[in-house]
Amino acid sequence: MEQLQNLDYAALWAEYWPIILSGALKVVGALFVLIIGLRIAGWLANLVRKQISKRPGVDETLGSFFGSVVRWFATAAVFIASLQVFGVQATSFVAILGALTLAIGLSLQGALGNIASGVMIMLFRPYKLGDYIEIDGEAGTVKDINLFQTILATTDNVKIIVPNTQAIDGAIKNYSGFATRRCDITYGIDYDDDMDKAIAIIRSFVDRDDRILQDPEPFIKVVNLGDSSVDIQARLWCNTADYWPLKFDMIKQVKAEFDNQGISIPYPHRTVVQKEAS
Repeated sequence: MEQLQNLDYAALWAEYWPIILSGALKVVGALFVLIIGLRIAGWLANLVRKQISKRPGVDETLGSFFGSVVRWFATAAVFIASLQVFGVQATSFVAILGALTLAIGLSLQGALGNIASGVMIMLFRPYKLGDYIEIDGEAGTVKDINLFQTILATTDNVKIIVPNTQAIDGAIKNYSGFATRRCDITYGIDYDDDMDKAIAIIRSFVDRDDRILQDPEPFIKVVNLGDSSVDIQARLWCNTADYWPLKFDMIKQVKAEFDNQGISIPYPHRTVVQKEAS
């Protein structure tokens, strides 16, 4: 108790105040560098994205990807700068980072693989922003491609995140990859109905729909004798953007005209034969 009374608090304060003040200033300075630096990183990423997208012949996919790359490198630079405020020299930090590279590489194999796959996607361009694709068993419209993942939106607007390694390693179906697509529609009619009459009805709608291309020539023929129906298939070429509207319209219009012309679309049925014991 007597020792506590003999302490010179003024002397202690005078001794430790510069240390406390210096530490507090470093913390404030590091936070300032971190906040301002992250804002600048975001601004640079957006600037790169916009400038690349403005160039003729370059789509938004490249702008989004390189914007993501700039953001990650700028963020890393900001963290290094904030550490320097605390007196950690960049050379020391690089040396420590080099020593940890092996451990980080082993623990982040998946992340590094995603980055490499992201670069492969940018180089080979199997799909781009706005394409409707199917990858890794998931289908949707491509909304974003960054260093680590591809983001899809399904037709009912569900967000799906696919790691780039899975996106590039498996089969990719790009439904928007070509300007035109073939629309296959199968109509099943009853065995007692007139096949030529049914084909003529389908042909009448094909001939007056401007969305259907004439090269390649439309194909309308009997393709199968099913268990309960004669199957007539229409193979129609159209622009990719017209695929679904054309298919929906052709199914509805032909069905309505079949009804008007007395052509039935059968459903599967069974005939049961019962034999009496003699």
